[in-house]
Order: sequence, then C-alpha cells, then structure tokens
Amino acid sequence: MTKKTTRFDGIVFAVIFGVVFSILYPAVTNAADADTMTYQQAKQRIPDRRIPKFWIGDVDGLASRFKKLTEGNVKTIAISPGGRPMHLVTFGRKEKLGHKANFNSAIGGREPAAYMNKAARKKPVILFVGPVHGAEVEALTGLVNFISIMESGEDLRGKQQAKLRALGEQCRLLIIPDGNPDGIARFESRSLCGMEGDDLRFWGQGTWSDDTFCGWPQSKRRHPMAGDDVGFLGCYFNDKGINPMHDEFFDPMGPEAPAILKVAATEGPDLAVSLHSHENKPAVLRPAYVTVEIQQDIRSLAERCYGILAERDLPHGGLFEVKPEGGENPSPFNLTSALYHISGASPFTFECPHGLKDSCRVNFDQILDIQLSLYEAMLRHEIEKKKL
Repeated sequence: MTKKTTRFDGIVFAVIFGVVFSILYPAVTNAADADTMTYQQAKQRIPDRRIPKFWIGDVDGLASRFKKLTEGNVKTIAISPGGRPMHLVTFGRKEKLGHKANFNSAIGGREPAAYMNKAARKKPVILFVGPVHGAEVEALTGLVNFISIMESGEDLRGKQQAKLRALGEQCRLLIIPDGNPDGIARFESRSLCGMEGDDLRFWGQGTWSDDTFCGWPQSKRRHPMAGDDVGFLGCYFNDKGINPMHDEFFDPMGPEAPAILKVAATEGPDLAVSLHSHENKPAVLRPAYVTVEIQQDIRSLAERCYGILAERDLPHGGLFEVKPEGGENPSPFNLTSALYHISGASPFTFECPHGLKDSCRVNFDQILDIQLSLYEAMLRHEIEKKKL
C-alpha cells in the first residue's frame, strides 16, 4: 500500500533539504552577498572597537601636528583635487651638490654624476612615500610615529626609540606621510584591523553603481575611475578618480604623483619606498623596470628587513626573484618605477598587513612595529653602504 504524502511532509522535507544544502554548499547560498556591498552596509560593518591613540587613520589634524615640529621642517608640496594639503617633512640638512643634467640625460651621457654626485654626500638620503592608496593607512601611522621619534625619541605610544632616532640622525630623511589625502579622508573606518576581505574590497577599490565590487585588478582597468556606473569611489583614488600609483607620468592627470616625483628629482634620494598594505604577510616587492643591480640591492634589503622581523617574532613574506621584464603579463611601470627613472634612487614597494581577521592576523601594535622595523632596515642598509 502506497503511503500518501501530505503537504506537511513536503514542507518538512523542503526545510531539511534546505538546511543540509546550505551546510554543504555555503559558497553557493552566499555567492550573491559576497559580490556586493552597499555604502550603508559598509558603514554598519565597521566594528565598535577601541583604536589606540598612536594610530593615525585620517588626515584631519596633520597640518596642526606638523606645525609643532621643532627638529623637522614641513612644507606643502601639493593640494589635492579635494583641496587637501599634501606634506613633506624633512630631517637633516640638505647637502649641496652640482647639478648639470636631469637623471635621464646624465645616464644617456654615461655619467650619472652629471645629474648628482651622490657619492660625495656624507649622509644617505632616504625617501618615504606614505599611502597613495587611501585605505592603506598603516604607512600613515608608521610615518607619523617615525616623525615623533625623530622629534622626541619616542613613538606615539610613549615607547623609547633612541636607537632608531640615532640611525635617522645619520641620514637626510624625506617623509611624505599623506600620498593621497583625498583617498585617506574617504576611508571612514580608519583601519581595517580585525575586519574582513570584503571590507578591504569596498574601501580599497570601491563599487560599481549596482553595488558590485570593482575588485583588484579590475579596478585598474578604468582610469580615471569616473562615470555614471561608478558607485562608491574607492580609496585608491583621489576625488577626481586618479590612482597616483598609476598616473600618466609623462602627462600627469593628478597633482600627487608629480609632487612626489619632483621631490625625488630635486633631492636625488639613494633609497625610496612606496608604502602600501595588503591581506598577506609583510613583503618587499621586486621593483620593475630598474637594473638587475638595483633589484639585487633591494633583495638584500629585504633579507635584512625579514631578519629583523623574525628576531621580533613578527611575520614576513619570502624573497623575490631578480629577473628582467617580459612575459605575457609584464609588470606595470608604476610610481615605484618612475622614482628610479627620475632620480636614480633604489626604489621598492612595501606591503604591510592590514590585520584582517581572515588572513595575516596582526594587531595595531604589531603593525606599527612592522613599519618601524622596515624603517630601521632601510636606515641601516644605506648607512652601511655609505661606510664602504
């Protein structure tokens, strides 16, 4: 005898099936949610947390902070499309050198010293470029704390940093803490520490008008990031949608990259870093479109940096491979590359972890320690080279 199926039995079966399916295939049931986020949802996802006072996640107050400097000098080097100042803070006297040609022409003339005889300087010159991607405020925090160290010997935690300050005093330091003030100002969560990858995608690269994530690297396939189909403008960009890391350096679209490159061209730094952040462990990236010798120099710096991080029980990535350009997907000629071609600096990009809870998990203090460890490695690297 066949048992008659009731409507109640069908409902029970459907509920059980739905529960089992959602357990076995969560990615399917949540796929639509994972690809979109509204501005209201992004705001609601900002955790109720205590951000420490030493953490600097906004450009508000920077100008007044820098006016109080007594050891360093500050000047405004650009005004962003949003009307915000971009600062250069310097420590150490600039040494006068002869200057007969720009770097490109001097290399063409087979005499780099015609641009600037860097070997004649007593102190190395080091350029630090803070976040050109506004959500990557780990560098802003690091550089403002470094400025405090050079002023007082203490970071903003009140922790003594006499050794780092002594190293800094043996160099001329060029610090641009706010490489994209518009993007930093747009970053409302002030830190991604303890947040998730989708929060990084929203605040970093932004969304299209249908609230889907622009994503990486897709967000670089539209530049400027402008148009009716753009939703939330990610913090990669200034208020005109320009990503300073990928400006058109031969015909600039925004004021930030030209200001950074002008500092480099005028000062001729020995070493230059563009400070970024990502989901993974701290990493020194291979500089593209520079000589093999410079790549090798940066690789040795990376080895020193990773050694310091390991000594302090902090995470780090692996060493990059020195190689020439080429392949089906060649590296971009970006701001880091341009720093070499305008000044002869050994340039590199550093990626610091955000402290996302679903990837490289580090806390606020560890992030600052990672930044300061990198700076120490850079200073020691250049001071030792000068003594050779």
